[in-house]
Amino acid sequence: QVQLVESGGGLVQPGGSLRLSCAASGRIFSNYAKAWYRQAPGKQREWVATNTNGGSTNYLDSVKGRFTISRDNAKNTVYLQMNSLKPEDTAVYYCNTRPWLDASWGQGTQVTVSS
Repeated sequence: QVQLVESGGGLVQPGGSLRLSCAASGRIFSNYAKAWYRQAPGKQREWVATNTNGGSTNYLDSVKGRFTISRDNAKNTVYLQMNSLKPEDTAVYYCNTRPWLDASWGQGTQVTVSS
């Protein structure tokens, strides 16, 4: 199992940007499809974006055109660039594989979008 540590969250005004990072242990991280998930208060955790080992990407419809998932295999790190943030993007953001592994959830990083 990989160990995952998310960072980069914070408080931002609507329309602002943040870049989240997910540091993973092990050189084999590059063999997994990477994904970002988020969980807003009182809601179920939802999938946000995927970057496959072949580099293809998929996004939740509501973030298409605003979010970009990428990876740096040399650093065992996956990123989520978030632009044009909206209040409804407020959530704790997590990285994991796709499909997710229950044992791999980290602490997440809080993103708050508010004026």
